[in-house]
Amino acid sequence: MYIGVGIFLLLVGLVLVFAYTGDQVIAGIDLTAIGWIAILLGLVAIGLSLFMDRRRRSSNTYSSGNGYNNGYNNQGYVDRDRY
Repeated sequence: MYIGVGIFLLLVGLVLVFAYTGDQVIAGIDLTAIGWIAILLGLVAIGLSLFMDRRRRSSNTYSSGNGYNNGYNNQGYVDRDRY
Protein backbone atom coordinates (compact mmCIF):
# COMPACT_ATOMS: atom_id res chain seq x y z
CA MET A 1 0.00 0.00 0.00
CA TYR A 2 2.78 2.42 0.85
CA ILE A 3 4.50 2.01 -2.48
CA GLY A 4 1.50 3.40 -4.39
CA VAL A 5 1.24 6.40 -2.09
CA GLY A 6 5.00 6.90 -2.34
CA ILE A 7 4.97 6.88 -6.13
CA PHE A 8 2.03 9.31 -6.17
CA LEU A 9 3.77 11.74 -3.78
CA LEU A 10 6.99 11.45 -5.75
CA LEU A 11 5.25 12.28 -9.03
CA VAL A 12 3.30 15.20 -7.54
CA GLY A 13 6.50 16.57 -6.03
CA LEU A 14 8.42 16.24 -9.29
CA VAL A 15 5.66 18.07 -11.16
CA LEU A 16 5.59 20.89 -8.61
CA VAL A 17 9.36 21.31 -8.59
CA PHE A 18 10.31 20.83 -12.24
CA ALA A 19 7.25 21.15 -14.48
CA TYR A 20 5.01 23.79 -12.90
CA THR A 21 5.87 27.21 -14.32
CA GLY A 22 2.96 29.23 -12.97
CA ASP A 23 2.88 31.34 -9.84
CA GLN A 24 5.27 29.68 -7.39
CA VAL A 25 3.60 31.19 -4.31
CA ILE A 26 -0.10 30.67 -3.65
CA ALA A 27 -1.56 32.27 -0.49
CA GLY A 28 1.90 32.55 1.03
CA ILE A 29 2.79 28.90 0.41
CA ASP A 30 5.87 28.21 -1.71
CA LEU A 31 4.93 25.40 -4.12
CA THR A 32 8.56 24.52 -4.80
CA ALA A 33 9.09 23.79 -1.09
CA ILE A 34 5.87 21.74 -1.02
CA GLY A 35 7.18 19.82 -4.04
CA TRP A 36 10.48 19.00 -2.34
CA ILE A 37 8.62 17.88 0.78
CA ALA A 38 6.37 15.64 -1.34
CA ILE A 39 9.44 14.14 -3.06
CA LEU A 40 11.04 13.41 0.31
CA LEU A 41 7.87 11.86 1.74
CA GLY A 42 7.42 9.77 -1.41
CA LEU A 43 10.94 8.39 -1.18
CA VAL A 44 10.46 7.61 2.52
CA ALA A 45 7.15 5.83 1.80
CA ILE A 46 8.73 3.74 -0.98
CA GLY A 47 11.71 2.86 1.21
CA LEU A 48 9.44 1.96 4.13
CA SER A 49 7.30 -0.20 1.87
CA LEU A 50 10.32 -2.13 0.56
CA PHE A 51 11.74 -2.52 4.08
CA MET A 52 8.46 -3.79 5.53
CA ASP A 53 7.97 -6.19 2.62
CA ARG A 54 11.45 -7.64 3.08
CA ARG A 55 10.91 -7.94 6.83
CA ARG A 56 7.55 -9.66 6.37
CA ARG A 57 8.99 -12.23 3.95
CA SER A 58 11.94 -13.14 6.17
CA SER A 59 9.87 -13.68 9.35
CA ASN A 60 8.39 -17.01 8.20
CA THR A 61 10.34 -20.10 9.12
CA TYR A 62 9.81 -23.21 7.05
CA SER A 63 9.75 -26.62 8.73
CA SER A 64 12.14 -29.40 7.86
CA GLY A 65 9.28 -31.80 7.20
CA ASN A 66 10.44 -34.40 9.70
CA GLY A 67 6.86 -35.55 10.39
CA TYR A 68 6.55 -33.93 13.83
CA ASN A 69 4.44 -30.84 14.44
CA ASN A 70 6.82 -28.95 16.77
CA GLY A 71 4.76 -25.76 16.58
CA TYR A 72 4.43 -25.70 12.81
CA ASN A 73 1.07 -25.52 11.06
CA ASN A 74 0.04 -27.59 8.04
CA GLN A 75 1.67 -25.23 5.53
CA GLY A 76 5.07 -25.59 7.19
CA TYR A 77 5.17 -22.15 8.82
CA VAL A 78 5.57 -21.45 12.51
CA ASP A 79 2.25 -21.19 14.33
CA ARG A 80 2.93 -17.95 16.23
CA ASP A 81 -0.34 -18.12 18.19
CA ARG A 82 0.84 -21.26 19.95
CA TYR A 83 3.65 -19.50 21.77
